[in-house]
Amino acid sequence: MADEFIGYDAISLGELVRKKEIKPTELLEITIQRIEKINPKLNAVIHKMYDQARENAANWETVVQKGKAEGGIFCGVPFLLKDLVAEYKGAPFHEGSRAVKGYVSKIDSELVKRQKAGGLVIVGKTNTPEFGAVPTTEPILYGPTHNPWDLSLTPGGSSGGSAASVAAGVVPMAHGNDGGGSIRVPASCCGIFGLKPTRARNPLGPLFGDIGSGIIHEHAVTRTVRDSAALLDVTSGPDLGDPYYAPPKERPFLEEVGRNPGRLKIGFLTCIPEGWSDKTQLHPDCESAVKDAARLCEGLGHTVEEVNPSPLSHPNISSTFGFIFACFLGHAVAYWERELGKKIKQDELEPITWGGYQRGLTRPGPDYPVTMEEIQRFSRKIARWYHEGGYDILLTPTMAIPPTKLGAFQSTPDEPMKWLGVTLAFIAFTRIQNMTGQPAMSVPLFWNQNNTPIGVQFAGRFGDEATLFRLAAQLEQARPWKDRKPPIHCSNE
Repeated sequence: MADEFIGYDAISLGELVRKKEIKPTELLEITIQRIEKINPKLNAVIHKMYDQARENAANWETVVQKGKAEGGIFCGVPFLLKDLVAEYKGAPFHEGSRAVKGYVSKIDSELVKRQKAGGLVIVGKTNTPEFGAVPTTEPILYGPTHNPWDLSLTPGGSSGGSAASVAAGVVPMAHGNDGGGSIRVPASCCGIFGLKPTRARNPLGPLFGDIGSGIIHEHAVTRTVRDSAALLDVTSGPDLGDPYYAPPKERPFLEEVGRNPGRLKIGFLTCIPEGWSDKTQLHPDCESAVKDAARLCEGLGHTVEEVNPSPLSHPNISSTFGFIFACFLGHAVAYWERELGKKIKQDELEPITWGGYQRGLTRPGPDYPVTMEEIQRFSRKIARWYHEGGYDILLTPTMAIPPTKLGAFQSTPDEPMKWLGVTLAFIAFTRIQNMTGQPAMSVPLFWNQNNTPIGVQFAGRFGDEATLFRLAAQLEQARPWKDRKPPIHCSNE
């Protein structure tokens, strides 16, 4: 019975529940069986929340029996929560850090409240690097998560546990957040769909108004485009007192899926603009992926042209982002010192985290607003490029290199900054939209000769997820990926 439902997306499962063709409790037990079978190979789910999930599934079952669940598109659908930023009251919350191990969340984040209200049954929490500091999921605390396409490869990060779970068919979608590519990078590595919404589309409250001056965005990784759109309908909208406000949507995002995108003007890059990630070279597989996507879009009737990278270049934007991210790590350390009531010591943090924290401490306070001004200048430059050139979409590789072997981020005495070079290759194209606040999606359109997924990124105008969803649905129909499964997906071992 379990295998019958592995390929369903979340909307389809919710429909089965509402039609009473399967009970939420039955669906949950199938998911638990899947976790127990697959997770020993992946190490993606680090906290199992079966007791709470069984209680919540039973509650939704009662709702369905009483005929009151017509409006809940995800009624009774199992879901996984990434163990970073978003909190679930009464559940362990460690953010991948040994310094935080043992902490239990005191509240539900607003995002989690909305996920629960939308019918989702949270069955566990997924692995993440310490404070989301690197784009691979290999924390010392819980060990590495493996890529379902090749267990020797990274699933990306920092939402690697969530992406691996979705790709492996454990759940149809899972929570993720993105501070430099942490939804899109693992979506690319694992061959699934990952959208980072517009800044402030989803709330960060009640504990945070913004994180890292607006670089952190919440959403999910999904198997289908429509699941991503429907989930964003469930969770999006400002919370009281939010410092930012995303432009209102014209209609539900789910209604954009299947809607004619019209003839879009798409510019694509086959190199990295100066300043974005200096010294990073684009891998031939990633160049092939973006050229293939460009041809596909052109074949669908869009105006597609390779663009000159010079107008998109900006001096020192890479180091500028690095400073803001170092300050974000410092904020994470300071937050937990206050919350835990203790001083966090160097041996409680991973070397990359400690190094970023220390880097932030060495800079004077005025450097922070000066750096933010530089990011805002860059953001206006990118916005003008879209407006003055009439572009709807910027198409790039999601990553500059294919997924690496696990352990590739580990520095050595001979290469103490090895992790940084690999990181920059992973996020050369993705962190740009964290600075500008634009929506961007990684779409699984290409696999290389090793059968490794190579995602491509489509970045839209600020506030325009609608165009991305329309285009993504068109691409999904033209080159379906939902049924393209990694070997572990159907493994009976």
